[in-house]
Amino acid sequence: MINYNELTVPQATIIQKELKDTVKITPYNGPLNYVAGADISFNKFSTTVYAGIVMMEFPSMKPVGYSLVKKEVLFPYVPGFLAFREVPALLDAWAQLPLKPDILVVDGHGIAHPRRMGIASHFGVLAQQPSIGSAKKKLFGMYEEPGMEKGSYTPLTDKQGQQLGNVLRSKSNVKPVFVSPGHLIDVPGSTEILMQCIKGYRLPEPTRLAHNAVNQFRTGIVPEGWTSL
Repeated sequence: MINYNELTVPQATIIQKELKDTVKITPYNGPLNYVAGADISFNKFSTTVYAGIVMMEFPSMKPVGYSLVKKEVLFPYVPGFLAFREVPALLDAWAQLPLKPDILVVDGHGIAHPRRMGIASHFGVLAQQPSIGSAKKKLFGMYEEPGMEKGSYTPLTDKQGQQLGNVLRSKSNVKPVFVSPGHLIDVPGSTEILMQCIKGYRLPEPTRLAHNAVNQFRTGIVPEGWTSL
């Protein structure tokens, strides 16, 4: 694997464009017994990254364990290139999983990215893993605001009208989430699965619990490594 710590931003741009050609947006027809959520925590001015992946049964959303890793990174904090800070640590957390999920939900974008290579797509290609991006904010694209009731959604498109994902109202009267396929799944499948991962909060359970686990890890409440629940 390329050492991301030694890359310049222009070199990273070339890698994103190369990886983009390997992304497969296609219906997911595989098993769906386990999903996982992935999240990262770091200070933009720090070289330390905290990564977490939470494994869950589907559709109950019952957590079965989590993998946590701390890693030093040197690639700079540059919007649109955060995967180069985050993916190496996530790959380490992924390697610790005793069981791989059928679908991985990543806190971030899939193809809803200026170069169609958000972290969910970036990680999905490297791990050859069906992945979905679920982001709290728009990075790229255009949309009309969905209805205020839970379950409403509108398409997220580029200027040419190509659909990149959906803007989903995951909870009534709160800000929407931005759903886009990462790899080996399509827009309808990403949206349908993510809606089944929502259990009363704005964020879907996989990334919500991954966020909680990473913050507990960062503050020393839970240890590094794999922990079964």
